[in-house]
Amino acid sequence: METLAPLDTLRGDYRAMAADWTVPQDLDSYSTEDQAVWRLLAERQTRLAEHHACPEFIQGLRTLGINEAIPDFAEVNRRLETLTGWRVVGVPGLIPDQAFYDHLAHRRFPVTVWIRKRSEIDYLVEPDLFHDFFGHVPLLSNPVFADYMQLYGQRGIEAGPQIDLLARLYWYTVEFGLIRTPQGLKIYGAGILSSAREVRHAIEDDGVERLPFEAARVMRRPYEIDKLQNTYFVLDDFRQLFEAAQTRLA
Repeated sequence: METLAPLDTLRGDYRAMAADWTVPQDLDSYSTEDQAVWRLLAERQTRLAEHHACPEFIQGLRTLGINEAIPDFAEVNRRLETLTGWRVVGVPGLIPDQAFYDHLAHRRFPVTVWIRKRSEIDYLVEPDLFHDFFGHVPLLSNPVFADYMQLYGQRGIEAGPQIDLLARLYWYTVEFGLIRTPQGLKIYGAGILSSAREVRHAIEDDGVERLPFEAARVMRRPYEIDKLQNTYFVLDDFRQLFEAAQTRLA
């Protein structure tokens, strides 16, 4: 399991967090510039998603009303809980693995409450509000994917020293997954859908691997966090993820 960096080296205000690492979302604290950054990102990535995202993601954007303003977590939760029993909870930034898995296991998705600066539009090291919310939350409105995320959290709690294998599964599915659809190859991974460069790279670049999804193979493949991906794994159906989450860790 990875060790969380010292809190004073991470972005985000950890002083007011609860024991479960959550913080309230103070919607009024977002500045005009924060809203402008969200709007710029949301407009750009929505246009790309409409062409390259899987239908379930696009439906989630529309159903949850994700648009040009920073979302109100409470309002989104009223819709999301009705659909799949999930809700989003605010966190100050990166949180420990066990806290993250516990939230997932109880159908709570942690969303960072701070948003990047305009100078970081195309890249930042730590996940922010836009990545966490725009990239991840729409698919939580889909019952099949929502159930997978809960199962993944449950497996994470149980994994012990083999947690790095599950981390690879998360990376190559939830963050950087592709899926075949009747409309062709589409994206469902949040790390792709929240990045304009990664969208084009994943779908259009001839120099990357796009391999059939196989859980054991995924768990043997290390990943790098600070560059465009060279390998993507392609699902045929979201239900493959349930079998993957039950794969024996060894």
